[in-house]
Amino acid sequence: MNYVPPRRSDGAIQRRRQVQPWPADRPFRILAIDGGGICGILPASVLAEIEKRYLGGESVAGYFDMIAGTSTGGIIALGLAHGLKAQDIQKFYVERGDQVFPRPSLVGRLMARIRRYHKPAYSNEPLEAELLRIFGDTPFGEAKTRLCIPSFEGVHGEPWIYKTPHHPDYKKDRVERMVKVALATSAAPTYFRALPNNGYMMVDGGIWANNPIMNAVVDTLACFELEMSQIRVLSLGCGETSFKVDAARAAGGLFQWKDVIRAAMKAQSHNAIGQSRLLLGPANVRRLDAPESTTPIALDDHKRAKAELPGMARSLVEAAGDDLETMFLRERAEKYQPCPM
Repeated sequence: MNYVPPRRSDGAIQRRRQVQPWPADRPFRILAIDGGGICGILPASVLAEIEKRYLGGESVAGYFDMIAGTSTGGIIALGLAHGLKAQDIQKFYVERGDQVFPRPSLVGRLMARIRRYHKPAYSNEPLEAELLRIFGDTPFGEAKTRLCIPSFEGVHGEPWIYKTPHHPDYKKDRVERMVKVALATSAAPTYFRALPNNGYMMVDGGIWANNPIMNAVVDTLACFELEMSQIRVLSLGCGETSFKVDAARAAGGLFQWKDVIRAAMKAQSHNAIGQSRLLLGPANVRRLDAPESTTPIALDDHKRAKAELPGMARSLVEAAGDDLETMFLRERAEKYQPCPM
């Protein structure tokens, strides 16, 4: 008989967390990065541009008290918390992305589209190899920045958030390897197979929290003694998709709603941003994303992503740069110290 582990939620603490002190005169700055496959080139390029223009090449991670990331955003978050600069991560996406999403011939693309109806389009092995090259066997608990990384557990069908030990109650995830966390958050259905994990089955966090902004905000409020007005968030997207319910969609049918996953991701993101602005105040939440498009870049289109998104990132930073500097870049974050075992 196959072993079925208990629900992770069964171990949830049935009391309010003991909040940790936070200086009343110090803001708590959050970086939240959406999922979006190879379109992670956009947020990685935005952060690289910030490092180049405002930080003299210094890592942007040192200016945030928490980083949350889902799927490709989770990989970027892990890279930053591992000690990489955004410039290194952007270079990895641009130069190595075609190892993860190899571009097949026209016939190969047609076959892959058919194959995705009954099996994943890509093998997980190239992605795992690239992640091992970056992270090695580094434990998640050795992250240099507080992290919240959403995934989804399929055996019991419930959300799962990997959290660094930035609160005394957070003990379960610190020994997990960064590579496994990265694979768990980015196991996108139809693109990659789910990730077996000690009896659990991990699926891409984007199916419920593609924009992880509220995961980070709620965790911050639960863990630290601060006012909501102290929290500032920089939220980075991977490109807006235009989605309208036209006459054909209104009539219904699987073919008309084949892109419903993108619609759900868009709706979840807009809702999460709206909730965070209601809680923190609109002035404390800054969102950078590419303009809405009727021809979005596919999550595996490395050629188009690397050609279009770095330039888009430069435009976004040019438009928002002074605001970003004032809100997030005036002083470094205090060094993060994990809670002891």
